[in-house]
Amino acid sequence: MTEWLFPPAPTPSLPIDGDVRRLPVRRVLCVGQNYAAHAREMGADPDKPAPFFFSKPADGLVTDGADPAYPPATANLHYEVELVVALGPDARPVGWAVGVDLTRRDLQAEAKAKGRPWEAGKAFDQSAPCGALSLTAPAPDAAIKLTVNGEVRQSGRLSDMIWDVEGVLAKAADLWTLKPGDLIFTGTPEGVGPLTPGDRVEATIAGLPPLRFTVTA
Repeated sequence: MTEWLFPPAPTPSLPIDGDVRRLPVRRVLCVGQNYAAHAREMGADPDKPAPFFFSKPADGLVTDGADPAYPPATANLHYEVELVVALGPDARPVGWAVGVDLTRRDLQAEAKAKGRPWEAGKAFDQSAPCGALSLTAPAPDAAIKLTVNGEVRQSGRLSDMIWDVEGVLAKAADLWTLKPGDLIFTGTPEGVGPLTPGDRVEATIAGLPPLRFTVTA
């Protein structure tokens, strides 16, 4: 029996819609600028030949209807609605969910300008709200949308992705050994923008359980 210096942290996990089981989360990989219109609004070339990735900590997930807190060290917190793909046996998709990539945009912009890593802008505590998993995939052209206080801020279709799920997984597999429990945030449509404490967010993808949360102070 292994003896720990102190008790290990609980394994991060996601609920499964209509199922008592949970999916244990190993790590969270995210695809940057995978929608052409979003790439353009961020000042990038949407025709770049391959997706790029960044990561978030698994314990940065916000699940089960919890509300994320407005993070410290930023004055420009942004939302980004995304399709989340969960990998199961043989590192194949086993679940699909709605996620929001929260971003400290000012810290990310500063890091970009100085050629530094993005972790402070992307991989902070409570940076990845995620809805319950569906064991049924959404349609390839399913509508994806995010509202803030009832106002539509992002709207598109999964078919707008530059790289589809299979393409994203193939590129990720070139860089990592994908394993069960890996989550892939697959990119966001155009329309990203700021959040403030008290804002009510609803993120949806047709065919998947919705994600709703309020940003707390």
